[in-house]
Amino acid sequence: MNEIRTVIDTPQSPSHYSLIDKKSEFIADSCHVSDLDEAMAFVQSIRANHPKARHVAYAAICGDKSGSLSERMSDDGEPSGTAGKPILDVLRSSKLTDTVVTVTRYFGGILLGSGGLIRAYSRSAAGAIACANIKDIVECKKISCNVTYQQLRMFKNILTAHNCTVENEEYGALIHIIALIPTENLEEFIMNVRNATSGTVTIRLECNANRIA
Repeated sequence: MNEIRTVIDTPQSPSHYSLIDKKSEFIADSCHVSDLDEAMAFVQSIRANHPKARHVAYAAICGDKSGSLSERMSDDGEPSGTAGKPILDVLRSSKLTDTVVTVTRYFGGILLGSGGLIRAYSRSAAGAIACANIKDIVECKKISCNVTYQQLRMFKNILTAHNCTVENEEYGALIHIIALIPTENLEEFIMNVRNATSGTVTIRLECNANRIA
């Protein structure tokens, strides 16, 4: 399984880091987002908080239910490739997803040159990540099934043994359960359920779904 991680700091309380380079101040913020729309909303909130800043460069990486990653970045007026790309490279090298990093620059009157800008934006982004609260993401499958009341305790024991998380339970004539199963445990889980219930419980695969460890 590929290692993936995410920042868990919220947009309301992002991780924060700043540095001064040749009188320019670089202020980096990072937080968890569910999708690129949330990432852009966070960028706009940072811009609103820094109306006099010269630039608010950013990068974001988000995953979807298919397991693919989407990326977005912006130099926000800095020379092409000197701001957004260095921030994105930090996210990639840190193996982060569902994360956005902004770097706000207050210009100090001294030009840094392309190399200087790349270093400053990289250091700022790396600083925000170093200050962030980070957790692993477990790649999961969302499953659903119906069990009898007599099967419930046994079924929950199997869920626990395979590090599963129950998302929902609906009680009627049968109990309808929706759960997240770590992908690496799925095959063994299905086999154990089949053996324990003599094949009377059918596991339905709903979609891919990640879970923060």
